[in-house]
Amino acid sequence: MTLLDRRVVQTTSVPCLPPFAKRHIGPGSAANQLMLNQLGFSDLESFLRAVVPQDILDPSPPQEKLPEGVGEQQALDEMRQLAGLNRMMRSLIGLGYHGTVTPALIQRQVLENPSWYTAYTPYQAEIAQGRLEALLNFQTLISELTGLPIANASLLDEATAAAEAMSMSFGVCKRANATRFLVDAAVLPQTLAVLRTRAQPIGVHIDVAEPDQFAWGDDVFGVLLQLPGRCGRIWDPKTCIARAHEQGALVTVAIDPLAQVLLEPMGALGADIAVGSAQRFGVPMGGGGPHAAFFATRDDYRRQVPGRIVGQSRDAEGNLALRLALQTREQHIRRDKATSNICTAQVLLAVMASFYAVHHGPEGLEAIARRLLRLRCELEQGLRSLGFTLPSGHRFDSVDVVCPQAPQVHQLAALAGFNLRLLPDGASMQQAEGFGISLDELSDSNEVSRLLALVAEATGGDLPEGSEAFDEGEALAGLPLRSSPWLQQPVFHRYRSETELLRYIQRLVSKDLSLVHGMIPLGSCTMKLNAAAELVPVSWREFGGIHPFAPADQLAGNRRMAEDLERWLAELTGFAGVSLQPNAGSQGEFAGLLVIRAWHRSRGESHRDVCLIPTSAHGTNPASAVMAGMRVVPVACDDQGNVDVEDLRSKISANADSLAALMVTYPSTHGVFETRIREICSLVHDHGGQVYLDGANLNAQVGVCRPGAFGADVCHLNLHKTFCIPHGGGGPGVGPIAVGEHLLPFLPGHPLMACGGDQPISAVSAAPLGSAGILPISWMYLRLMGPAGLRQATAVALLSANYLAHRLDSHYPVLFRGEGGLVAHECILDLRDLRRSAGLEVDDLAKRLMDYGFHAPTVSWPVAGTVMVEPTESESLEELDRFCDAMIAIRAEVAAIENDASDRENNPLRRAPHTLSAVTADHWDRPYSRDQAAFPLPDQRHSKFWPAVARIDNAYGDRNLICTCPSVEELASSQPMQ
Repeated sequence: MTLLDRRVVQTTSVPCLPPFAKRHIGPGSAANQLMLNQLGFSDLESFLRAVVPQDILDPSPPQEKLPEGVGEQQALDEMRQLAGLNRMMRSLIGLGYHGTVTPALIQRQVLENPSWYTAYTPYQAEIAQGRLEALLNFQTLISELTGLPIANASLLDEATAAAEAMSMSFGVCKRANATRFLVDAAVLPQTLAVLRTRAQPIGVHIDVAEPDQFAWGDDVFGVLLQLPGRCGRIWDPKTCIARAHEQGALVTVAIDPLAQVLLEPMGALGADIAVGSAQRFGVPMGGGGPHAAFFATRDDYRRQVPGRIVGQSRDAEGNLALRLALQTREQHIRRDKATSNICTAQVLLAVMASFYAVHHGPEGLEAIARRLLRLRCELEQGLRSLGFTLPSGHRFDSVDVVCPQAPQVHQLAALAGFNLRLLPDGASMQQAEGFGISLDELSDSNEVSRLLALVAEATGGDLPEGSEAFDEGEALAGLPLRSSPWLQQPVFHRYRSETELLRYIQRLVSKDLSLVHGMIPLGSCTMKLNAAAELVPVSWREFGGIHPFAPADQLAGNRRMAEDLERWLAELTGFAGVSLQPNAGSQGEFAGLLVIRAWHRSRGESHRDVCLIPTSAHGTNPASAVMAGMRVVPVACDDQGNVDVEDLRSKISANADSLAALMVTYPSTHGVFETRIREICSLVHDHGGQVYLDGANLNAQVGVCRPGAFGADVCHLNLHKTFCIPHGGGGPGVGPIAVGEHLLPFLPGHPLMACGGDQPISAVSAAPLGSAGILPISWMYLRLMGPAGLRQATAVALLSANYLAHRLDSHYPVLFRGEGGLVAHECILDLRDLRRSAGLEVDDLAKRLMDYGFHAPTVSWPVAGTVMVEPTESESLEELDRFCDAMIAIRAEVAAIENDASDRENNPLRRAPHTLSAVTADHWDRPYSRDQAAFPLPDQRHSKFWPAVARIDNAYGDRNLICTCPSVEELASSQPMQ
C-alpha cells in the first residue's frame, strides 16, 4: 500500500457511530478491514469473539445507564449547563485552597498547550529535556522556599504529602517501640483525616495536641507541625523542633508557600521534612485539584523520598543533561518492601507553579506575600474596632473570630457573595460558633472594607473612619524571618517581559516529544487522543474557580457531573457504585484494598490480612497492599504469562483462613486475556477472599466485557489512561474505584463534605472529589462517544495491537499470546537475543527509536530485555505502519551488526540518539554516514524531531546528585577561564 493509499483509507468513515467517535478512532472502516484481512477475520465482531474469552464477552455494549454519543457542540452545551449549576462565590475559606491569578501566558501556553499536556512521564530523558528543566525549576523553588536540599518533582496533594512524611519518618526510625506520631492541633482537617487513614493499617498511633502540650516519650518517631495553622497562626517552632530531636524524632512542617516567602526557611530552623501545596502559585482551586504538592527533606534521606526526583547528569558528548534520578520508581525493585506506592507526580501543575515563580521572581512573590500580610492587618484592625477580642499571637493571611452573631455574619456574607470558613470546621451555617477569613492574591482593600461592613451590619457595630498605618515589623515581631537572598538562580530573574517568558516556554517545548509529534506506543500507559473538546471545560471559571469546601448548594454542577460519571463508569464496569475521590492510580489501589479490609472487619474477620499478588503485577500493587496492612504472598505465572492457577490453588489453600484478597491485572500484565479469569475469581470467593482488579488495562475492556460481571469485587479506573485525561508529562492522574453492592457502605468519606458510604473508610485524598477540576474531561469523553463509540474504540485498540504484533513478529518475537494466538491491547516484543547476537541492550533500541521520531515503548517491564507496545485506538493505520517501518528498519541495522557489516560498538544503535549538533559538527568520526544517523526514514527530511541531548549517563548523575538549578556562583565557576 502506498502512502497516498493509506491516506485515502483514513478518510473512510465508520457508519453508525457518533460523530466524535469517528474522529477519536484513528483507523476508518477501510483501514480496519485491511487489518482484519491481515489477521484472517471478516469483521470486528468476529475478531472480538476470537480475542475476548467467550464467557466474559458482552454481545453488545452496556446501554441502560449510558446515553448515546453526541457531537462536540451538544456535549459542550450540556457541560455549560452543568457548569451553570455551580454558583460562583468569592471563597475566603482557606484550609489549603486559595484564590490565585494564573498569568494568561501560562494558562494559554502551558495549561492549554497539548505540547505540555499530552507528553508522557520523562523516562526517556533525551526527548524530555523541556519538562525536566521545568521540574528542576520547581524543585529549586521548593528547596529555596524550605531551606532543604532535596525536593521531589511534586506529590498528589498536601494531605498525601504529609502522610508520606509520616510514613518516611516511621520507616527510618530504628526503635521498635516508636509508633506514636504527634500532630499539631492546627493541622488542616483533611490532612488529619488522610493521616488517620494511612496510620491505622500500619500500626501508627496519632496524638493531636497543641505543640506546647505534646506528650513526649521514646515511643514518638515523628512530629507534624502546621505553619501557618488553619487559623493562620504563625510562631517560632525552633524550641519544639529541638525537643523532638532530643527524643530522636523527625520533624515535618506543613507550610504555606507564600508565608514561607517571608519566614525563615523551615530547614534552617531544624525541620527534617517540609511539605505543602503549590496551589496558590498560579494553579486554580479546581474544586480541590489537581494541584502540585511538594516534599523536601535533608540529604540524609535522599533515598527515602517518595515519588520522583529530577537530577542533573551529562550526556555522551559531555553536555549537561537532566533525567529522573535515584531509581525513583522503587516499587518495581522493592515491591512489598517499598516505602511508598507513589509512582506518579503532578507534573503539569508543578510546571505551572514553576513558571509562576519564574514569571514573578522572588521580588514579585515577596510583594504578594507582604500585601497579604498588610491586608490581614487591616482586617484585624477593623475587627478589633468592632469590639472583637482576637486570639493572641501572629497570623499570616487568616483570622478566626468566635462570636454569637456568627450565623448572621455567614448569612450576610453569603448575600454579599462571600463564603467564609464555618467554625468549628464542618459546622452548618445555623450552628456556626464563629467565622474565619483567609485572604488571598485576589484580595484588596476594597474587599476588606466590604467584609468589615457586613460584619458590622451583623453585629450592630460601627466602623471608625481610617485605619492605623501598617507596620510590618510589628506584625512579624519576634518571628524568625527570611534574611538571606533567595532564588538567585538566573532562571528566576531572566524572563520578566512576556516576550522573553514566551520564548523560554517555547524553547522548553521544542525539547520535548509529545503526542503532537507522533505515536507514543507505551504498553500499559494508553497514550490515546486527548481531544480539544474534552479539555475545553477545564479552563472554565465555573470549574476552576470553586473551593472544594464551598456550601453544597454552590457545587450542584460538580455534584451532577460526578453523579453522571459515577453512574456511567459503574455501568461500563458492571459494578454497583463508584468513588471519584482517589486522585491517582496508586491511591485507587490503596482505597480499594482499604474497602476490602473494612468489609472483612465488619464481618468480624479482621484476621484476614493475606493479599495474593501475581509476580507479574505492577510494583505498586504489593506496595499498596502493605500500606493497607496486608501481608503479600506472591503467585507464580506460567510460561504463557497467565496466573499459574495451580500455584494459586496452593497459595489459597495454605492461607485459606487469613485470605483477604487477590490483586490481579486484567488483561494480564503480559498483554493477554486470561481465559480462566472467572475460575480465578471463584477460587478466591470460595475461600472467603475478595478480588481486586487493577484497571490499568481497562482500555481493552470498555464496552466489551465488565469486571464486575465476571467476578471482580473492586476495580480502580485510570481516568488518565482509558478515559482520556492526559498524562500531562507525568501527572495529573485520577484513579477512582468501582465496587460491588456489598462494598458500597465502605466507600471513602471526608471530614468536611458528605460523601462515601454509610460506614465509610476515612479520606484517601485531601478533597472529597479528588481532582475535581479535570473530571470534565472524562465526562466529555463518555458523553461524546456513547456506548457504540466506546465498544468500537476498544475493538480497534485490540485490532491495532494485533496488527502490530502480526507485522513485527517475524522481526521481534511476540513473547506472550492468548489461546487463539492473539494478544490483547498490547504486546511484548522479545529483544533478549540481541544481546547475544549483536551485543545490544534493549535501551539501545529505545534510544535509536528517537532518531526515527518515536518515543520508545515500555522498556524492560514486565520482562527484562523486552519492550511492551500499545498503539491505542486513536492512531491511524498510517502511523501504525510508520512505527512498524521504523522497528523493521532498526532490525535491519541489528542484522548489519550480526553480519559484521557494522561495528559492534560504533554503530547507529550504540551511539543513539543523534543530536543536531553531532550530525552537523565539522568532525564526524563514525563508520556510518550522517544521513543514516539522522534520517533513517525517507520522510524525515521533511519532518524531523531532534533529541535535545545525546545519550545520558544515569550512573554518573546518581553518583553526583544535583537536583536544583545551579546558582550564579556555580555557573560562574563552570565557565572556562578567559
